[in-house]
Amino acid sequence: MNDTSPCLIALDWGTSSLRAWLLDRQGRVLDSRHEPWGILHTPEGDFARAYQTVVGEWRDAHPDLPALACGMIGSRGGWHEVPYVDAPADADAIAAGLLTIDTGIDHLSLVPGVMQHSDATTGALPNVMRGEETQLIGVMAGYPSLARNALLVMPGTHSKWALIEDELLVEFTTHMTGELYAVLREHSILGRPAAECQEDASDAASQQAFDEGLENARDAGSAGLSGQLFSVRSRVLAGELAPAASLAYLSGLLIGEEVRSATAALGDQPWPKLALIGDDALCRRYVRALSFFECRDVETISDASISGLMTIAHRAGLIAPA
Repeated sequence: MNDTSPCLIALDWGTSSLRAWLLDRQGRVLDSRHEPWGILHTPEGDFARAYQTVVGEWRDAHPDLPALACGMIGSRGGWHEVPYVDAPADADAIAAGLLTIDTGIDHLSLVPGVMQHSDATTGALPNVMRGEETQLIGVMAGYPSLARNALLVMPGTHSKWALIEDELLVEFTTHMTGELYAVLREHSILGRPAAECQEDASDAASQQAFDEGLENARDAGSAGLSGQLFSVRSRVLAGELAPAASLAYLSGLLIGEEVRSATAALGDQPWPKLALIGDDALCRRYVRALSFFECRDVETISDASISGLMTIAHRAGLIAPA
């Protein structure tokens, strides 16, 4: 039976945007909304009003549908803080951690994040994710081979590298690559050459500069990232790097250092299958970076939020199986 009636109102409400979908039992999108109302940009900080504006029409037409939201809306700075679920965690553990709030027009279930605690044996420090766990669950639901054993990489402001084994989020690391790039570009001397330049670099020049950044990060040795960053300025002064291409070089250094440190942590053990989840353009940069570290078999997945929300809704009993 091809049932196209709505069964779930689903939201991915993050730091910078709010995405909402009206979904049928197969997870197909019947209608959608997208607003730049992340938790830091919600008009007047009124989450209830923003929610009603986005889903009110759907709620009027379908008063009994469950509603489920993932992302930073469940953080300390969001609508209502949802306690983290401890890692290792699977879909059932995350579904069991849902917190339901009264929105004024209905009840909305919020997905918890995942916390990884300190480990004195390994020296690991605490780590958290909120929103990414839903995409990871979506990938595990849609790609059985990745659910068995994979290293899932989610590039972005705070990149995540998550180890998956037998449908379990075992452990993960966070790399502040995107945020560090933005800070250095806007608030350090490294961003000045490009800002003061009157022309844009060609695609070829940008690609070459990015590759040079990857090479230098890969070959940095004991110098590490801190010993490489100033070369964004010094190579311009030495005439080795065009000012217009300096930010591409900086990007290469930062992404290269992320990949170097993340893959070095794997040691000599066989690598799990790698897959990238996220924006196509950014994922292409990471595919390029991984190739510099002899990793060329990388799958790219554009987005898995809907699949993850559907899976959590099923596991939590919000909706019956299709």
